[in-house]
Amino acid sequence: MTALTNTHDLELINLAIERARKAGADQVDAVLIRADSREARVRGEEIEFVKQASECCLGIRAMMKHTTGRSTALSSTSDLSPHAVEQIAVDVVTLAQATAPDEHAGLPDGGFAKDLPDLAMHDSGDQNVSIEARIEDARTTEQAARTFDPRINNSEGSQASSDFSEVNYGNSAGFSASYKSTYHSLFSSPLATEGESKQVDYWSTVGRRLVDLEDPASVGRRAAERAIGRLGARRVPTCEAPVIFDSLIAPSLLGQVTSCLNGYSVYRKSSFLADQMGTQIASDLVTVIDDGRMMGGLGSKPFDGEGLATRRNILIENGILRSWLLDTYSGRKLGMASTGSASRSVGSGPSVSTTNLWVTPNAGTLDEIVHETGRGLLVTGLMGMGFNPTTGDYSQGASGYWIEGGKIAFPVEEITIASNLGTMLKTIDAVGEELVWRGRTASPPLRIQQMTIAGE
Repeated sequence: MTALTNTHDLELINLAIERARKAGADQVDAVLIRADSREARVRGEEIEFVKQASECCLGIRAMMKHTTGRSTALSSTSDLSPHAVEQIAVDVVTLAQATAPDEHAGLPDGGFAKDLPDLAMHDSGDQNVSIEARIEDARTTEQAARTFDPRINNSEGSQASSDFSEVNYGNSAGFSASYKSTYHSLFSSPLATEGESKQVDYWSTVGRRLVDLEDPASVGRRAAERAIGRLGARRVPTCEAPVIFDSLIAPSLLGQVTSCLNGYSVYRKSSFLADQMGTQIASDLVTVIDDGRMMGGLGSKPFDGEGLATRRNILIENGILRSWLLDTYSGRKLGMASTGSASRSVGSGPSVSTTNLWVTPNAGTLDEIVHETGRGLLVTGLMGMGFNPTTGDYSQGASGYWIEGGKIAFPVEEITIASNLGTMLKTIDAVGEELVWRGRTASPPLRIQQMTIAGE
């Protein structure tokens, strides 16, 4: 990963910055993203859709200096002719002049990325994968799901996609760099029927390289197996019991935790953890890490949306809150430095985002945790939005399996699990050893000592 090598894109970014500066901007940055995608979905014997798309867009952010801070505006365009780029650069400065100044606005005060390592985010050998090959992957996946068991009699389809992008960024402070990234995926969602019971489930695989994906047939079979396992699901009586989140569902808890560690939520006091820095907010089994430099990670990138180096941030260490997630603006609001966590699109300014986020594994397989639980609930699916980051109150629809005598007894559906996220974090009493990445966030299975399960 080196400084910009695409001469044309470099010239466009420099043109945008220079023209905005000439029009009166104090600070400017620009991001140019080229993207190419191939996607296909097969349902039964039919190809439901095929998509091949390429796009390129430039976003320019201009900042005007005032005695009380900087006013900011952003504009974007897909017309990359020099004339259009110059015009939008002038227009965005005009917009900035009309906005109110903010003392915390502006580019970072130096510290831009210098080392830009190759993070194995792109395999040039995959660049020319044909849409026909991706259709065949989807077909193989769908067929494997449909033939797994006679009770699989329909599906919501099997889908294969490959997305390639190049991110180019530059600013008036002299930083400019680029990186390429690739994202491949394969997904299947079959429908199982037995008598009056109908159930749908899914399985997926993702990776930076095509060779990192699971075999298409195994994806279909795993999806079908999960759908079959849900047949005959029923509700359970309302009770309080231990709840296990499997490795597909546990990452959703991480997303809710990090929404409360987002610097914007913290300075706005809309996070129930806003005054908890340095305190024990979770079980000592819980360590949470966000690392933008993880080799081959699906969220990896050598620099963030403001040109600062990404890094490894330990957010929670043995249950103790150690760090917020910050970009430059939220950091300034809190009197702190950015954690290299800025995310940026062409159509918006920087915001805070995770990169590769995970709970560090501990001990025990999911089967072992189920055996040790005795009686409780294994959650394999969640529905709806039921989390209040200001109070921590948590309530979501759930499905999964009831555990009796340390064994899976029967599938469960149409229930609600409820507690408070603060209590849930502190009462995690098992963290498994199985960490599988199916996106930018991963977690081993987690067991919470007790939650309210609302059923019959």
